[in-house]
Amino acid sequence: MLTMEEALKQSDMRFAQGQIVKGTVIEVRPKEVLVDIGYKSEGVISGNEFDDIKAVQVGDQVDVLIEKLEDRDGMVVLSKEKAEFKQNWEKILNICNEGGTVSGRVKSVVKGGLLVNIGVEAFLPASQIDVVPPRNLTSYVGNTYDFKVVKINQERQNIVLSRRELIEQERTERRNLLLSEMVPGDIRKGTVKNITDFGAFIDLNGLDGLLHITDMSWGRIGHPSEMLRIGQEIDVVVLDINREKERVSLGLKQKLANPWDNIEEKFQVGQKVKGKVVNLVPYGAFVELEPGLEGLVHVTELSWTKRIAKPSDVLKIDEEIEAVVLGINREEQKISLGVRQLEANPWDKALDKYPPGTRVKGKIRNLTSYGAFVELEEGLDGMIHVSDISWTRKINHPSEVLKKGEEVEVAILEIDKANQRISVGIKQLSDDPWNTIDELYKVGDLVTGNVTKLASFGAFVGLKFDIDGLVHISQVSEERVDKIKNVLKVGQEVTARVIKIDKAERRIGLSIKAANYSPEQLKAEQALLDQLKPGEDLVALQHAFDAADEKRDTGETKEKEEE
Repeated sequence: MLTMEEALKQSDMRFAQGQIVKGTVIEVRPKEVLVDIGYKSEGVISGNEFDDIKAVQVGDQVDVLIEKLEDRDGMVVLSKEKAEFKQNWEKILNICNEGGTVSGRVKSVVKGGLLVNIGVEAFLPASQIDVVPPRNLTSYVGNTYDFKVVKINQERQNIVLSRRELIEQERTERRNLLLSEMVPGDIRKGTVKNITDFGAFIDLNGLDGLLHITDMSWGRIGHPSEMLRIGQEIDVVVLDINREKERVSLGLKQKLANPWDNIEEKFQVGQKVKGKVVNLVPYGAFVELEPGLEGLVHVTELSWTKRIAKPSDVLKIDEEIEAVVLGINREEQKISLGVRQLEANPWDKALDKYPPGTRVKGKIRNLTSYGAFVELEEGLDGMIHVSDISWTRKINHPSEVLKKGEEVEVAILEIDKANQRISVGIKQLSDDPWNTIDELYKVGDLVTGNVTKLASFGAFVGLKFDIDGLVHISQVSEERVDKIKNVLKVGQEVTARVIKIDKAERRIGLSIKAANYSPEQLKAEQALLDQLKPGEDLVALQHAFDAADEKRDTGETKEKEEE
């Protein structure tokens, strides 16, 4: 008869580490299950190895693998999962080949992916979970899916799975089906997959279509994100299909009526409208009259009188404004608007208010190389051309006689309503002295004036009636004069004799040395001058005056060149 010790030794021989045995559940605890395998002590299984520990009942039979015959507490350490893995491995190898499909339940999140129970534990990389890598892996835990077996390593007894490949395969089948049955005009439900600057890609349940930003709304959109968000479900219209390239163009605005279809019923030329400024460009402002309908206010249509350089000087984005419809082009989908038409055009009354010959006072607003602008009233400027400043003086730049902000009196010369121009003059306020020059000056007259300007060839002398005379360097003294500045100064009063009057060229030649000539001497000097060729006539003086103007423009004088 066996003693108790011998019976226990014999019992120990029936159990070994790594062995699979049957056990009976004798107690279910919150985090572990106690199992009797007929050994001297009970075994313990972690509750994590059961799909639902609450479903385990006392008396249940379970296959377990012995990991340790005795832990530090004297209990047997058991594993239900390892027993299943060992039992199922061969079975899995028989039914699962690389490339085959298997069903499994996601057990937990591990580094780099998910752990899946397919009878044995298998690894699902994060990149193989879905077409778009998920952000939250825990949302998959506890769910059952179909997987494709990517790799089996018998030596290490591990399996790598892919759910993404099955999804892509399914999407390919759905994509082909959609491409074959889809026609332009269809309304399809889709999900916003991606958003770019130029539009959004919509997942049509297996087929991606492009929703361009121009097809999102009849109105203006700055960026697709203003209307859409990733993951949003929307209904879209199929616009075009390229089955060879598997490309589909989609539209959102096409679900609504085109606001341009009945544009003539909404707006007429001359109608006052209200709208919101949605865009400002150098040449004008775009005004939204209603969603999908914009009109352009050209910069020239902002004011009758104000000189507006750019629309942003007077308008702001989102500003509500009133305007007048100037034109409608349905084919090009363009509406022309005007703001200045809300007020009376001051140019309509300009001709009545300022008939030619009218004298009016105004301030010099601006000076240019060719003239000066005089503000007659707010928004109405008259232009004084440099040639209309003086009858007698050669003026190269208006700044010689006019200053910005100065009040002047002018005469209205001409009004060009079409081009919105008013020509005015100063010299027209008085008679042209050259019309009566024969009454004012005669050859031989002795005159007095002040030197106004020096040139290398002579000096200009200011006479009465605002007329300039020219004393050529040869007419200064009986003695040879090398440099005019050595004998004459600006502002110096001189007495000279009129020796030449050229009415056609509006020039007077003077001679200082002839001031004391007798009539006979003067006559001889004139005869000498008359013998010269026109181009050599130093006192007829068109050439001399022109030369003086040229020197003024360059800022240089012949005197300086000689020095």
